[in-house]
Amino acid sequence: MTRPRYGLLILIGLLAMLLVGLQTRLWHGEGGREAVVALQAQVDALAHENGGLRQRNDALAAEVQDLKSGEAAVEDRARSELGMIRPGEVFYRVVENVQAAPATAAPAP
Repeated sequence: MTRPRYGLLILIGLLAMLLVGLQTRLWHGEGGREAVVALQAQVDALAHENGGLRQRNDALAAEVQDLKSGEAAVEDRARSELGMIRPGEVFYRVVENVQAAPATAAPAP
């Protein structure tokens, strides 16, 4: 008859518990899979936001370059934002006629 080797069984049990503990920590602990997924989602959102901001910066840089290089952009801006006109031009403002609501007749006493 063979004698059971308790030392080997205890060692295998301890190694199995260590493996389970490490796997639990890997999947659910700090810096685990869930944290990585959350951080990746945050990185993706920030990358998307950066793309939009980069496009806005490019548009602003193009506008600055246009304002530095030509008078047409300055003139257009002065006309649209400041309401300026050239000498000799006539400015017309079109106002729509808004009809008042019909007055209701007062009841007779």
